[in-house]
Amino acid sequence: MYKHFKVLGFKFVVSLETLLILAIAIGVLLRLINLGSREFWYDEVLSLLLSTGQKTAYRGPKDLPVVLAQYTPLLDLPPEATVKDVVKTVVNLLKGLAGGEPHPPLFFLAQHVWLRLFGNGVAAVRSLGALLSVGAIASSYGLGRVLLGHRGGLLLAALLATNPFYLFHSLNVRMYGPLVLWAVLSAWALLEIIGFKQQKANDVQQKGQKTQEILWSLIFIGSVTAGLMTFYLFAYWVVALAVVVLYLDWRHWWHHGLRFGSSVLLTVPWVLWGTRQQLRNADLGRFDAPAGFLGAAIAHLGDVVNTLGTHLLLGDWVTSLPQSIITTAGVAVIGLLLVAVPRLWKQSERRTLGVALILGIFPLLLALGLDVVTGKFTLGFGWGRSMIVILPGCLLLLAVGLEQASVSWRQSVAASVLLLYIGINVGDFTLRPRSMFHELSEIITATSQAGTSNPTSTLVVMNSQAWGHVMRLAYYIPPEAPVTLLARESSDLAPSLEKVLEGQSISEKSCKEFSASNCSALTLTAYDRVFWLESAKPVWSPSTTEAEKQQVQQVLDQHYNPVQTQRLTGTMLLDDLTVRLYTRSPAT
Repeated sequence: MYKHFKVLGFKFVVSLETLLILAIAIGVLLRLINLGSREFWYDEVLSLLLSTGQKTAYRGPKDLPVVLAQYTPLLDLPPEATVKDVVKTVVNLLKGLAGGEPHPPLFFLAQHVWLRLFGNGVAAVRSLGALLSVGAIASSYGLGRVLLGHRGGLLLAALLATNPFYLFHSLNVRMYGPLVLWAVLSAWALLEIIGFKQQKANDVQQKGQKTQEILWSLIFIGSVTAGLMTFYLFAYWVVALAVVVLYLDWRHWWHHGLRFGSSVLLTVPWVLWGTRQQLRNADLGRFDAPAGFLGAAIAHLGDVVNTLGTHLLLGDWVTSLPQSIITTAGVAVIGLLLVAVPRLWKQSERRTLGVALILGIFPLLLALGLDVVTGKFTLGFGWGRSMIVILPGCLLLLAVGLEQASVSWRQSVAASVLLLYIGINVGDFTLRPRSMFHELSEIITATSQAGTSNPTSTLVVMNSQAWGHVMRLAYYIPPEAPVTLLARESSDLAPSLEKVLEGQSISEKSCKEFSASNCSALTLTAYDRVFWLESAKPVWSPSTTEAEKQQVQQVLDQHYNPVQTQRLTGTMLLDDLTVRLYTRSPAT
């Protein structure tokens, strides 16, 4: 089917397949050009710290300032001279995960290998996720082709390539992006296996069929294992795959059961060692639902609405949009599903639609049901990212609907959806920069070069001890810049700062804990300038109150003059920083 377009008086004839291939290419291009366009956000720098194997060496700031550069080496591989050192690093990586991180190790091990190959630059670290996302896009063509044919495969691949939610996670150094690859691969492999089973039942034998079935079985076992070793809630997807087996091929359930069982058995070593330790350290209280039946019901309903709206429409815009817009988007998506699915059930091939519903909607309902029963609300955690496994199924459902559209409407509707996705992505990465710590680094460097009496005496005072804030400072402020850090909770910041400014000393004990070589040179007589960083979301403590802010200001006013105030923002509240620069009063 071809569509005529006019641009500047010239007529173009473009097939739907050509448009889909172009959309896939644009999706890949957006990943390439945006690898390093934004700074690491809070969680990404934690992923980097864990992947270096040095999380166990991290020591949070105490009541005295520490040299910021002491943290910088923790964001790269430790010094290694022998194979034994390499093994020790990997062991420390696993210990760091088991000791406090709530996720399985595969993602961090893969990032560790990638770190060894390409270093810890922003684009280099993100390139692994981007590469895996290209693999997911290619695999989604295979999944779509099995169910909908060649054009349907291209349509699903184009939708996944341009989907705003997936584009963000393709460039996010967290475990959620790779889950889509494991989900798509496992579903594709399962459908190929079921196809072979049905062919065998009909006595349709093809050359090499047994070999192909073994190959697909290995792909299925490997992808399911990888998914479970990347994120524990991938189990929802595994249950959905089991339902697909019962829906399409229940007669051979025990053959499939062997494959599922093999995948689970491969995870047992980690489960027995790492998962047990993680459960002992788990903070499950953060998933508690609001008290009361009505409050819990509203929270669960909101999770469903927000998750679907975020996955299928808003993408990472959800981190900076008002809740009313997020809810409206989710309601619109749900309304469209409620109208379209019954019609599709009458018009389309029901087996294909059933598979799409099982893969897209069933895991969501399963998560909702477990949240209701357990009194938790994991479904909407992290802007819906914990349920990213439903994305391929939801997009497959959208592809089924587009395939069933009339010939005259199919190309226009598909092009409109893809243009909407591309527009949301372009707007996201052009209108919402994230460069706060680059700006802060430039401010510190500029004030240092402007010429103070002693440019080495710089103190950064921050109202957050959260390691995501501390480590982002360490990553983006050059280690050669002689900056010391006092990081305290807002309630304790003013008293600690007053003691520091009276004594003007740095914690030598803390210095030695980081094996710094110049501890003897770390006692200063005075700080020439102070940067007061106020985080809008300190993470580990409440935000600063007006009273606490005035207390800090009074302490600083006794010793320093205010010079400038600047607000730095990014793509979410975690990025919101107010920077106040103070220089030493002439009288002091």
